[in-house]
Amino acid sequence: MARKAPSGGKNGKKKRKMRLSLKQSKMNTSADKYSDSLGWSQDVGRTLGDAPAPTGPETLKVQCEMCGSMLKIPKPKRSKYTVTCTYPECGHQMKFD
Repeated sequence: MARKAPSGGKNGKKKRKMRLSLKQSKMNTSADKYSDSLGWSQDVGRTLGDAPAPTGPETLKVQCEMCGSMLKIPKPKRSKYTVTCTYPECGHQMKFD
C-alpha cells in the first residue's frame, strides 16, 4: 500500500481551524458609560432648528440732497462721515453726524 501524504501541505505545517461562534455575548453594563445626547454639539443655547441671526446690510442707500440721485455707499465705520455725489454734474458733499 502507498503511504498518505501529510495533511498539512508543505513543510509539515498544520492548517489551523477557526471556530466561529454565533452565540451573542452578554453586554457588560458596568463598563458601558454611554449617555444619550441630542446632536453633535453640547451647546445649550443653540438648537439645530434655529437660523442664524440676520446681519445688517453692508451698503447704505443715500439720496443726494441737490440732484436726487440714489447713491449706494459702503457702511461707514465712524459716526461722522461725508458723502460726495458721484453724478458728474452735481458733485455735492453731504455731511452726516
